Amino acid sequence: MSRTDADHISERRCLLTGDSGDRAGLIRLVVGPDGELVADLGGKLGGRGAWISPDRPALEAALAKGKLKGQAARTLKTDARNLAVPDDLPDQIAKGLEKRCLSRLGLEKRAGHLTFGFDRILSAIRTGRVYALVHSGDAARDGAAKLDGALRQIRPDGYMLRLPAARAELSLALGRENVVHAAITDSGAARRIFEDARRWCAFVEFPDAEIGTVRG
Repeated sequence: MSRTDADHISERRCLLTGDSGDRAGLIRLVVGPDGELVADLGGKLGGRGAWISPDRPALEAALAKGKLKGQAARTLKTDARNLAVPDDLPDQIAKGLEKRCLSRLGLEKRAGHLTFGFDRILSAIRTGRVYALVHSGDAARDGAAKLDGALRQIRPDGYMLRLPAARAELSLALGRENVVHAAITDSGAARRIFEDARRWCAFVEFPDAEIGTVRG
């Protein structure tokens, strides 16, 4: 299969906006066992799925106008009368994206793909071992900027990301004290973290995400 064909297959159309995008950057909705519309954030649950952009205002507008149920039912080919749409679906998605991203960071830490500590991170960058950087939401801008600048010099195709999580939350998720910065030292881990983090940042409209790009 050519890259063009693969890219086309991976694209899905947003139920809310009609725009197409890579499914890794979208959110999949499915009908749960009890007939309720639920978010399949891993994109692996069985059955037909409907895809939406990580756009909370658009989702809330569709809910408020009563349009989401009909749109989802048509896409999922189910009877709207039997489809329940929870009022707190946006909150469910926000909490799910947060949990998924922080859990992903924890998994990659246990796999040995994260490095911590400003000086250790800077040393790892200079030896070409860092593919991406993650900063807590309350990280000092000058410190983050110094690490980001060092990575750009060594790896222009890396990325830097400020998460919508303060250092206390990040530290708790990673089981370490005072996690302000983390370096990702595996290319696959960088891509996995990026895919989870960009949806979370976009959905909660975090203004300081500063997401760059990761090239395969």
